[in-house]
Order: sequence, then structure tokens, then C-alpha cells
Amino acid sequence: MPHAVSPGKDMPSFNGEKLFVNDGLLRPEQVGALFPSSPDLPLEELRRRYNEDGYVFLKGLLPRTDVLEAREEYFKMLAPSGVLKPGTEPVEGIFDAAKDPADYPGIGAGAAGGNGKPGAEAAAKFVDLALEAHYTDWYKDKFCKHPVLRDMIARISGWGDNTLGIRRSLLRNNTPRNKAIGVHYDQIFLRHGEPTSFTAWVPMGDISLTGGGLIYLENGHTLGREIEADFARKANESGLTEEEAKNAFNQNMLSTGLLADGPREYSETFSRRWLVTAYEAGDVVLHTPYTIHASTMNYDPQNVIRVGTDLRFVDQSRPWDKRWDKDYEFNDGV
Repeated sequence: MPHAVSPGKDMPSFNGEKLFVNDGLLRPEQVGALFPSSPDLPLEELRRRYNEDGYVFLKGLLPRTDVLEAREEYFKMLAPSGVLKPGTEPVEGIFDAAKDPADYPGIGAGAAGGNGKPGAEAAAKFVDLALEAHYTDWYKDKFCKHPVLRDMIARISGWGDNTLGIRRSLLRNNTPRNKAIGVHYDQIFLRHGEPTSFTAWVPMGDISLTGGGLIYLENGHTLGREIEADFARKANESGLTEEEAKNAFNQNMLSTGLLADGPREYSETFSRRWLVTAYEAGDVVLHTPYTIHASTMNYDPQNVIRVGTDLRFVDQSRPWDKRWDKDYEFNDGV
């Protein structure tokens, strides 16, 4: 089980709440607000915000009922693992606090050596069901292909009919007190294509400020470009082949492909704030392939399980990472 950081007497991080990450409590000066945008703003303004900030946080883009229907289906699938509190409804996604969080680990939070299967034998049923959800019709054929989302990206990107939602996606849960997502940007894992993809991070349900939502490094997309250029230089100097250099898990990276496990130290190193918010079902964040992000640990006061999915879109008329033209599976090298 990862080391659990328990809320203590330190100062609140933001809006009176303590925000914990893998390496401790974020200090107030390390935190700012993620800026919301209405999907109804002029297209030019949404595009400007995406390019200048590295993200655009679209409030209520998707119909709330569509998102909650998907959440309900997800937890109906996972219920046989015993993860849900008895007497609660699947759509609520309330964790059974009597259980050990270590038996309910999240997929894709940074398993050593890539994207291996997390947890020990006791976690197998929960993890297998969470993986199986990726292959269901309600998820990959309905939710991932939501026309409202594709249309918005087609318009902001200017790709129009060339806009392609790629098949591989990552549907993650984060049960309370478990390890959070480490620091990374997506191009690390998409290096076999041009750095032009859009990621849509879609919270599948409401996420409180302390509930483990994604956090974005302020102006992290500019830093991400600099870091990627530095990785390319190191790869060249160390004699890596082109194929080795494209590997997210090469010798110049952490074994997980992440930039760092701890967002607190990362903020200190680069003197940049983490931008945070509470999310509601229907919200979507679009971010660039170089936008640096992570997540907080889930200390939701009601033990709500955080669920969100990473959906990626490309211009199919341009070179893109075809390794992603498949369903997610463990140890797939991506």
C-alpha cells in the first residue's frame, strides 16, 4: 500500500481545503485556480485560451445525464469486487471505508516499468473489472465517441472531418487514500506521432476539491516543450536509436515514464503553481500534448471514488501514433 499522508494541522492549500499529493501537502503559495470557460464563448477565444494556457476547461460541455449514466454502468460492473459501500447506489460510487484501499488500486497511476497491472492478488478482481470496462459498448462505442465532444475538438483544432478519436483510452478510478497520478505530459507516451494531439480529460461524475481531480501546472505546456527538447538532446548524446528515444520508458526517463512522482517537489523545483478546481459531471478539460499535469490524492469527505477518462484526438490526415489504434491493456508498451 502506498504511504498514506493523513490530514494534519498544516495550513489549508486552497479555499480552506488541504490538498495532498503523493509527496505531501501542497502549500498555499503552490496552488491557484484552474480557469473555467463556457463552451458558448466565441471559437477564437476558446482557441486562444487553449494555445496560450495549454488547456481550456469547458464547464458543462457534455450533458450531465449522459455522464452519470456512464458512471452508473461503470460501478455496476465493479460492484462484485466489494468496492462500494453497502446500501448505496452504484452511480454514487461511494467507497466502502471498512475495506483496505490497497485492495482497490487505480489503473495507470505509475506502475514500475510502464503500465503494468497494479496491486497484489487481493486486488485482482477489482483491477480485472476496471480493465474490462474499457471494452464495453457503453464505454468505447458510446461514451468515448460522444458527438458533442468530437464536434468541439473538430472546431477548436480546425481539423473538421479529419478529427479522429483514437481507440486507446485510459479509464481510471482513484479510491480514497490511494496513490495519485504522478507528474507527466502526454507526448511522452505519444512520441511515434506529431505533437499535435488533443487530450480530453473527462471527469465521470462530480469531483470535490479534495476528491482526487486532475491538477495542471501553470504554463506547464511551455515547460513541457523545453523538457521534451532536453530529452531529445540527451537521447542523441547517449546514442539511443530513434526507436529507443521514442520509448516513454527509456533510460533518460523514470521507469514509469513520469517526470516525477511528487507534484509538491516539482512545484518547488520549477517555481510554478498547480491549478486546481472542483469538477462537475459534464465538465471537460482539453489540454495540449506538452501540458504538464498530475492529480491530488482522494480525501473526499464522503469517500466518493473519483473516476475520469483520458480521450485523445488526432488529425487523421497527419502522422499520428498508430500504437494507440487498439484497446488499452496492461504492459502494452504505451
